[in-house]
Amino acid sequence: MVAGMAFEHPIQELEAQLAELEALALRTRLDISSEVEALKKRLSTAIEDTYQALSAWETVNVARHNDRPMTGDYIRHMLDDWVELHGDKAFSDDRAIVTGLATMDGLRFLLVGHRKGRTTKDRLACNFGCAHPEGYRKALRKMKLAERLGLPIVCMVNTPGAYPGIGAEERGQAQAIAENILEMLSLKVPILVIVIGEGGSGGALGIGVGDRVLMLQYAYYSVISPEGCAAILWKDAERTADAAAYLKLTSEDLLKLKVIDGVIPEPPGGAHRAPTVTMDEVRRTIQRELDLLIRIPPETLVAERRRRYRQLGVLPGRFPSVSAT
Repeated sequence: MVAGMAFEHPIQELEAQLAELEALALRTRLDISSEVEALKKRLSTAIEDTYQALSAWETVNVARHNDRPMTGDYIRHMLDDWVELHGDKAFSDDRAIVTGLATMDGLRFLLVGHRKGRTTKDRLACNFGCAHPEGYRKALRKMKLAERLGLPIVCMVNTPGAYPGIGAEERGQAQAIAENILEMLSLKVPILVIVIGEGGSGGALGIGVGDRVLMLQYAYYSVISPEGCAAILWKDAERTADAAAYLKLTSEDLLKLKVIDGVIPEPPGGAHRAPTVTMDEVRRTIQRELDLLIRIPPETLVAERRRRYRQLGVLPGRFPSVSAT
């Protein structure tokens, strides 16, 4: 269980009781179906009540849950065909970002996503989803290839942030992210961005510029992690939950602020409880959104994309309107 998910303890106790009852029903001839059904109703109510009242910090912990579907899970579950593309042709192949040509129900597109890894070995190989500059350069090279091929782009964001190490800074981390943001504003193919878990800082923005930006219900998207914010503002890790609340990082907050365009609902209790249901919903969302976006002329796509990002954070009546060019 993710640290900080103490709010799930009552739910887990009910789940354990339900498992015991069901096991007892299998071992004996006792008719305890009514008790099982009653416990299932209690469990369903507990999950619904708990997840309707999540704090921002609790939402962050749900987004980080190890059983939550990751980019690799979506690739295996959703796609009919997949050809991974490697390397930035300059330094190395950063495993923290995966790119490849995807086919799903006859729909062809380029998939770009953060890759975290689930086992300790894979997490170390993927640097826990914290990409180096070569990862962002790899992503941009493949996105420009998609533009030449006329393929739409789907970006799956799931990172605590870009890697801040000395080596990454020496190889131009900030420049690589900035170039990606600038270039993605001008790509003449549809770009769909989905935050599937963590959306941390510039690490998320490096592949996060799109015509449509969506979030899973219990994902988060923020300029900085709550821990980093608490350390900078108060130098106190005990204020992490306060930082999460002030950052307005939940899907509900960001939809109100018009930072994102929509929220993809998750099953009761979060995606980690029903990964297949979540991935099927994301699959339907990709099909629906790309079907709409590919109908829009390239010049209109670029103009509207630039207008969207230039208007982020502009307060009505306080500043003049911005041009789309």
